[in-house]
Amino acid sequence: MKKNRKMENQALQTKEEEALSTKSLFQKDHIQKRFNQLLGKKSQGFISSVLQIVNNSKLLANADPNTVLTAAVTAATLDLPINPNLGFSWIVPYKGQAQFQMGWKGYVQLALRTGQYSRINVTEVYENQFKSFNRLTEELVADFNIEGKGDIVGYAAYFKLINGLEKLSYWSKEEVINHAKKYSQAYGKGSFSPWNDKEQFHAMAKKTVLKNTISKWGIMSIELQTAQLADQAVQPKEGEYNYVDNIIDIEAENIQEEQQRIVEFINNAQNIEQLQEAEPFIEENSEAKELYNKKLKDLTK
Repeated sequence: MKKNRKMENQALQTKEEEALSTKSLFQKDHIQKRFNQLLGKKSQGFISSVLQIVNNSKLLANADPNTVLTAAVTAATLDLPINPNLGFSWIVPYKGQAQFQMGWKGYVQLALRTGQYSRINVTEVYENQFKSFNRLTEELVADFNIEGKGDIVGYAAYFKLINGLEKLSYWSKEEVINHAKKYSQAYGKGSFSPWNDKEQFHAMAKKTVLKNTISKWGIMSIELQTAQLADQAVQPKEGEYNYVDNIIDIEAENIQEEQQRIVEFINNAQNIEQLQEAEPFIEENSEAKELYNKKLKDLTK
């Protein structure tokens, strides 16, 4: 009976929030409390910056307030500023909803927080700098000591881990464009999309190459996994990702597959020692965490 009443109250609260403006929604006590839990003393400044961004964008002002909220919660969870001028993360409108988007600087920040990366960078490569790239040996021959001039012909991402592992990726501009065509419905159609903005295109290209490089060969923290899943997704509610502009990115798809493997690993664990091997890879407040706690309880009986 109590459970049914709780579900009814949650449904009523959701309906009430759907009718609120973004400003009114962010003023609700439980929303204020949520941001305070995530950001502490920084919460009010963060909320103010979200509302300012919404006020400055007619499209965001008319977007579903709940999707603005979930995008903001994602940024707060990752502790990334959403000021567009800083380039760490954004909240952007798309077809009446709000998307959370990562910037390449955001990925650099989250990678450095792991303490596992000694160096990490991504850059444009100009035609006067580029000489050649060997895809097999990952050897890029380019002169970065000279100022880039002419057209941008590609993008290079690089990292070095503290254990000595180094990785370099290079995508030609044509490869980036093909990726955008494949994964973004809005590309080249005049729709509101960073891919269609001449200046933002390069930032999106750098992010795409860096994101791909980290997800394939880097060390992925829970924060990095969350960032890749949430990037360019609309979230009707926290943890539910709808990729309205694109077919799900292969990086995000790989993360979802990895989470499924974690669930299977937990189910198959025969003892506590085996089970605990999965703990570092489990996100708090997730289905896997609930399953882990239940399995741990069963194994300790």
